[in-house]
This record gives sequence, structure tokens and C-alpha cells, in this order.
Amino acid sequence: MGTHGKHRTHLVWDWNGTLLDDNTAVVGATNAAFMEIGLAPITLEQYREMYCIPIPRFYERLMGRLPTETEWERMDGVFHRSYTERREACGLTEGAAELLAQWQLAGRSQSLLSMYGHEHLVPVVRGYGIERHFVRVDGRTGPSGGSKAQHMERHFAALDGISPENTVVIGDAVDDAVAAAHVGAKAVLFTGGSHSRTSLEAAGVPVVDTLAEAAALAQQLGE
Repeated sequence: MGTHGKHRTHLVWDWNGTLLDDNTAVVGATNAAFMEIGLAPITLEQYREMYCIPIPRFYERLMGRLPTETEWERMDGVFHRSYTERREACGLTEGAAELLAQWQLAGRSQSLLSMYGHEHLVPVVRGYGIERHFVRVDGRTGPSGGSKAQHMERHFAALDGISPENTVVIGDAVDDAVAAAHVGAKAVLFTGGSHSRTSLEAAGVPVVDTLAEAAALAQQLGE
């Protein structure tokens, strides 16, 4: 096989629950959405055990049935309004800013792909002062609730000359591993976000407890 010297690992970072430590905002906003239709609040532990994509399926696990279209629209609206209010109190995950800076200083590239709406994502990432570390920042376009796979395809189409074979996706959800496999990239999953370790291990990719471990492992995997 032989690796060429110029093949450097590219990272695709997830945002919510990976670089952004927003678990409390997410659970708070989820509970606000539940209250909207008279559901009891849940804890972070319950959230991490039950969470799955697509989100209506997650609501089904908690409600015992799928939400109606009207309920889903109401819940989704309340979730996003409540999340936006709570997000401002959230910081980056421990060590994230330093890791992004180090990766860039080492001459490697990285990008950000999030299922958070694109027009909201860009100013938020800029506000945390880390936009300059990424060759590209993409958020979700179109309706919320789906999978990341198609977005990952579009992300790579726009990442000029970066091949999925030399890329590692770092995220906190099984869906990040699914999206990586969809384009032929590798993945490392981080336990600090919305999924429990048990549910992440089902993805069949390495699972780590810190972003530093994720980046170190990605470097080995991508070379």
C-alpha cells in the first residue's frame, strides 16, 4: 500500500455535544418541548440512554407513540427557541480550543459539520473564536430531524481535494459514524455528548472519553 508523505489526516468535527459542551442546554430544551405536550421531564442520564436519530423516533421511545405532525412541529419549535436561550451559557468542551489550534499548527486540515442550522451555526462558531481553525464550516440546510449522511456527502463535495480515506470524523453520536461510513471515512466517537458509552459502542468504531484521545487516535487512523 505505502503512504505518501503528503497524506495528512483531515478531521471533520461535530459541533453539539462534541466541540460545544451543551448537554445541559439540550436536555433543558428537550424538557421544554416535552412540557408543551404534557410529558414529564427527563434527566441527562435518561436522555443519553434513550436518545436516537431520527428525533421523532426518540420522542416515540418516551411517549409510547410517534408524535403527530402538529406535535412534532410544536415540539421542534419550542426545542429550538429554548435551546437558543440556553446555549449562550455553554462553553466549549474542555481542551477543544487548544486541540483545534494544535492540529492547525501541525499543518493539518480540519472542518466542522453540524446538524445545527447553517445560518445559526456560523455566527455561533465565530462567537467562540475558533472559526479560523477550520477550512470549512457547514451546518444543516433543509428540515431538521434527519440523518447526517447526505450532509456529509455535500460537505466532501465542497472540501476541495480532501479524500474521505484520509479523514476521521469525530462526533458524539452513532449517526456521526454512520455518516462517516456513508462517504468512506473513519470515525471516533466521544462519550461526553448526547449518547451513553453503551449506545456508542454499538457503532463498531473506537469510543473515547476525551477529545485529546479522539484527536490522537484519529491521527493514527488517518495515516
